[in-house]
Amino acid sequence: MRQAISGLDFAPILPWWLLVALAVLAILALAPAVWRRARGVAWRGLSFAVLLLALANPRLVEETRETRPDIALLVQDRSDSARIGTRGAQMDAARAALEAAAARFPDLELRSVDLPEGGRQGTRLFTAIDRALADIPRARLAGVIALTDGQAHDVPGQLGFPAPLHVVLPGRPGEVDRRIRVIEAPGYGIVGRTVELRVAVEDLGAEQPQGGAVRLTLRRDGAAPRVESVPLGREHRITLPIERGGPSVVELTAEERPGEVSTLNNRAVVTINGVRDRLRVLLVSGEPHSGERTWRRLLKADPNVDLVHFTILRPPEKDDLTPLNELALIAFPVRELFQVKLREFDLIVFDRFSNRGILPPMYLRNIADYVRGGGALLLSVGPEFTGATSLAATPLGSILPARPLTGRGALAEGAFRPRVTDAGGRHPVTQGLTGANLGAAEPGWGHWYRHLRAEPTSGLSVMDTPDGDPLLQLDRVGEGRVALLLSDQIWLWSRGHDGGGPQAELLRRAAHWLMREPELEEEDLVARIEGGLLTVTRRSVEAGPPPEITVTAPDGTVTRGRPAAAGGTGGQATGGQTVLEMAAAMPGVWQASDGRRQAFAAAAAANPLEIADLRAEAARIQPLAEANGGGSHWLGRGERPQVPELRRVAAGRDASGSSWIGLRRNQDHLVTGIAALPLLPPWLALPLVLGLALVAWRREGR
Repeated sequence: MRQAISGLDFAPILPWWLLVALAVLAILALAPAVWRRARGVAWRGLSFAVLLLALANPRLVEETRETRPDIALLVQDRSDSARIGTRGAQMDAARAALEAAAARFPDLELRSVDLPEGGRQGTRLFTAIDRALADIPRARLAGVIALTDGQAHDVPGQLGFPAPLHVVLPGRPGEVDRRIRVIEAPGYGIVGRTVELRVAVEDLGAEQPQGGAVRLTLRRDGAAPRVESVPLGREHRITLPIERGGPSVVELTAEERPGEVSTLNNRAVVTINGVRDRLRVLLVSGEPHSGERTWRRLLKADPNVDLVHFTILRPPEKDDLTPLNELALIAFPVRELFQVKLREFDLIVFDRFSNRGILPPMYLRNIADYVRGGGALLLSVGPEFTGATSLAATPLGSILPARPLTGRGALAEGAFRPRVTDAGGRHPVTQGLTGANLGAAEPGWGHWYRHLRAEPTSGLSVMDTPDGDPLLQLDRVGEGRVALLLSDQIWLWSRGHDGGGPQAELLRRAAHWLMREPELEEEDLVARIEGGLLTVTRRSVEAGPPPEITVTAPDGTVTRGRPAAAGGTGGQATGGQTVLEMAAAMPGVWQASDGRRQAFAAAAAANPLEIADLRAEAARIQPLAEANGGGSHWLGRGERPQVPELRRVAAGRDASGSSWIGLRRNQDHLVTGIAALPLLPPWLALPLVLGLALVAWRREGR
């Protein structure tokens, strides 16, 4: 819009201070004449005045101005809390109404920006405002309108712009919200012990009644729920036992309060990783041999293992008249180990041990019962496994996964390279071992020279000989596990013979599988959520295409999908692993099932700060708005939002009322042209001054 503005201006020929000095001299020159009341003094004063006015050079100036429209900023909060219930629809309608109202003012431009969900940083409302104001000249800023629920997490001490801020909130004041707050939750716990959670259930926006209580439902890994009565507004402690290794997902849900804004923050999810304390391993070597040190080095290398090692140097039937004080060793504590403290061990290893009356049948039955009750047993056998003193001929044989052959063919001697079976290629104990045979390829590790022939009776053979004889047999017995290594030659790999082999890795995996390490489960279903993506990993030693996986979201929505081979696109699993991935943005507990097993994963809230308080609340921003001349307005709860009226106000006037929003009128402009007309040009000023001086001289001469 163009307009012309006229006005009087001065362009003095001399500096103003010199003009003032000349005016003072003129007054001093006129003072005596005025005192004497001389004739012509008025004409003399008029001539001085005209002279001074001519030196001031008065002009009539006309400016051509182009008025620039003011700019107002509208910021709409689109975070998660601003979309609860009808808030999003209300703010969308209010935005449309405000944009339509602003369009009716020809001197106003309304710029609208969206504030997206901010992730774990909370709602960065004022950061978005400052970013949008970077392109708006402050001289043209008419005001800022924020459509938000008031839950901003970057509120400054004072605003950085000199314009009114108006906050428009959905709903009405006085909302109530119930939330569960996890004060402290341990990230891990020791298996067999308990951990303690500290939580509080609070009602925001309402008084906490004295003695009030609320029901809190606790569910762990989909098990039956446990309900506790929790005092409202006070800390409550929950004790949980850690029963197994690996992650456990604990879901806490507070009962709904009538009239609360949302139940989104009535639920909290905690993941506790169960870890084992120092593992106690009992190693019994039946006789000194070349591989005995291999076992000891392996178990002692793990700082998390407490090793108790006994070596039988002399069997009871051997009497060589050696004095006991020269043996310098203790007697084998049979009763203490295999009856009193048996269940304190996480793993028992028999290394080339033969039953020569050292362990009575009662203690061997104790070991078998220990395994069935959840214990772990590993046997590394040699030639002694085929004779009359074999452990397979004792009560321990009932839990062994193979029985040795008898006769001359029981002990096979000759060079061979151990092979990983097809099932072993899918078992975590032997999967991916360095140098293992792949398909028809030969193994890349060193030779062994002796093994025991045995007939498998149960379990799974994960390693065998080129002739198909089992070499490493794994089995589950009751609640426990058994591993049988039918060769005493694995120590050759540790010495680097013929290129060596992955002896340490193989034995470490076997020992940790026996002690139920979660990462080495051969039949397992694991779910995890990272970055809003749910990954379900299924491991199985079974061949064939994997079954369909059913995923249940926290709201009960069921999705089915067929997993793809790990690292592939589908079909039969390679390495025993298949993976299914899908988006998991909803907070809560996600459940996955393959028909036999279930897995749980916890999805925490994408923005914990955002859901900490779900009320629409003006208390955080209103002081800033009022300090800059703005205010807060509510849209109400009706079907149609009560959008405040949009008005233009002059600078310095009130910019907010009970039902209206004021945007400042700045009247900013650009000068596009200037025309100046001198009112007393020299050709006119000179004769005028001389004429007035002549008149003054003639009046004084009479």
